[in-house]
Amino acid sequence: MIDTIRLVAALLRADRRGVTAVEYGIMASLIAVVVITAVSLIGTKLVTTFG
Repeated sequence: MIDTIRLVAALLRADRRGVTAVEYGIMASLIAVVVITAVSLIGTKLVTTFG
């Protein structure tokens, strides 16, 4: 039983795919926040300039 738990724990530690997916998700969300912020700031300045 203990050997099975150790084997499963070793396999989970060796599997890095989930960590990579989470990292890509965090990067995508940060990029989205930057894009949304930039678009809202540029939109406000355009309305002020051409409004």
